[in-house]
Amino acid sequence: MKIDVEVKNVTKKFGEVIAVDNISFTVEKGQFFSLLGPSGCGKTTTLRMICGFETPTEGEIFIDGKPMTNVPPYKRPTNLVFQNLALFPHMNVYDNIAFGLRIKKVPEPEIQKRVKEMLELVRLPGYEKRKISQLSGGEKQRIAIVRALVNRPAVLLLDEPLGPLDLKLREEMVVELKRIKREVGTTFIYVTHDQGEALTMSDKIAVMNKGKIVQMGTPLEIYERPNSKFVADFIGGTNFFEGRYRDGVVEVDKLGKIIVAPGQRISKKTVLISVKPEKISIGKKLRKLDNVFDGKITESFYQGKSVTYKVLLENDSLLTVVAPTTGVEFIFKIGERVKIGWNKRDARVIE
Repeated sequence: MKIDVEVKNVTKKFGEVIAVDNISFTVEKGQFFSLLGPSGCGKTTTLRMICGFETPTEGEIFIDGKPMTNVPPYKRPTNLVFQNLALFPHMNVYDNIAFGLRIKKVPEPEIQKRVKEMLELVRLPGYEKRKISQLSGGEKQRIAIVRALVNRPAVLLLDEPLGPLDLKLREEMVVELKRIKREVGTTFIYVTHDQGEALTMSDKIAVMNKGKIVQMGTPLEIYERPNSKFVADFIGGTNFFEGRYRDGVVEVDKLGKIIVAPGQRISKKTVLISVKPEKISIGKKLRKLDNVFDGKITESFYQGKSVTYKVLLENDSLLTVVAPTTGVEFIFKIGERVKIGWNKRDARVIE
């Protein structure tokens, strides 16, 4: 597979502060690649170095196999969609999309053709004369994206572009972005702190923390097989148990034995077990589960499709359990005694 972007041993320092700490990764042509992590982890700085707005303190960046050292932003085959969109309010939709093409002195008939194609791509035909102030949040988002795509960059960089939108609009735009990516085939590098966005859209995810890449893989690998406590907790949240491992069983103080999936490479005796909230069953009676414990409901949060419970176990561990809604009459009340359990395949051991 052809590599579009290679980041090789890149470090970025601002004075004494190390914003990006010796990271390396490659992005394949046509891939949707996400940089995911909490605020201040270095993901936006990494994006800005790829497009040339920041210069690496150490290391190199290659695009299409060519070194980008000393190549200014306007000469790189990239375009950036900013978080604040940066649309020109004094221009209409047509002039906003056409702006970059006019800078490159593309003939007007070709500009008209490309603007029309872009508006059809985002399902906004006939919007050429609309003012930016007349657009909804989602429409502005789409115009910002096609303004960047109209120059046909090899790589489109997106810096948390869905941040300002409300939840429903964000969900709609996630679907739209994935469709646009599929139709144009351009390589996307997407920065976000939202795990749901990254898991839904990405072919590959690099999870960052404190300037480093702590895990890289497909959404399935990152979610189901986290390699550290940070990743397990950051990607969707989890429940942790600490105990002593031996022969496929972890002994947890004041709780008992937890059976874990075989085949996990474990070199330490003291380990953490990660169990995702939605992997845990809850009820008055539980059968055919490898691990079952008694508990008491301390909190419950009805969320339409699901109910989130806080369950206190006998060793004073407080677990989060997410159960599908099967009817209001089946929602457990605070103080009610229940059983919770999960299968061994859903218990991930983290050293």
